[in-house]
Amino acid sequence: DHAALPPSPHARALVEVQNGCDHSCTFCIIPAGRGPGRSLPAGGVVERITALVAAGHREVVLTGVDLTSYGADLPGVPTLGHLVERILRLVPDLARLRLSSIDPAEVDDRLFALLAHEPRVMPHLHLSMQAGDDLILKRMKRRHSRAQAVSLVERLRDVRPDLAVGADLIAGFPTESEAAFENGRALIEECDIVHAHIFPFSPREGTPAARMPQVDPLLVRERAAILRDTAARVRRNWLAGLVGSVLSVLVERPGDTGQAENFAEVRFAARREPGTLISARITAAADDHLIGDIE
Repeated sequence: DHAALPPSPHARALVEVQNGCDHSCTFCIIPAGRGPGRSLPAGGVVERITALVAAGHREVVLTGVDLTSYGADLPGVPTLGHLVERILRLVPDLARLRLSSIDPAEVDDRLFALLAHEPRVMPHLHLSMQAGDDLILKRMKRRHSRAQAVSLVERLRDVRPDLAVGADLIAGFPTESEAAFENGRALIEECDIVHAHIFPFSPREGTPAARMPQVDPLLVRERAAILRDTAARVRRNWLAGLVGSVLSVLVERPGDTGQAENFAEVRFAARREPGTLISARITAAADDHLIGDIE
């Protein structure tokens, strides 16, 4: 029963709306461990979020193993876009809705429009890219091309310039050549990926990728370090570009830090109650966060 959750000291809540996966990426063991894709009916999601908002949460993050496949197993086959629309309509007091990692191949027109134009959907897109080279993407059995991922980011930024992009990227996937690696590194710069999660490839027993010709482990670690360095530089430049702007920040514990809509961390001197939404003028940028004055 979600009707009467106790008051929460946390500003943000995670709501899992989907679990499992019906795809067969060659490096992944999730389908074997989590089973097929399963979605929580929209009514249960809305009930849960309504209770969380009543308990004091200002932001909800929708999560799932394969979030953008939401609804494929439900009657009527509603999409993630349908779910987001329903949440925004039926929970008007929810200030912020954020999406966790989504698949570039599954962003339909409805979801695109919400990401592009809906102010309560945060301008923060985390993409499950995994690689930036078409041959490697094919060997991973991913369902998008490099050009499709780049195009999605460009089209969204055309209509929502403040969009901050994150991505998962694997370094040293089996058979990765220097040229393929460079395509992945360049993707970080082309898409201005400011929230990067870099993983050195590690074979999982029983997966097709574990049987492919492996890249030397030392080279895998070296390539992962290069990707992290590139991502850190792109992030520093992005943060520096935000100095002088005014951002809406959701205060989190202990009260002198928070997250902007674009998921940049903002720190400030004066404490505010966690869960408060403030306006902060950004006065400085560090390597991994911003410093601001409350307006």
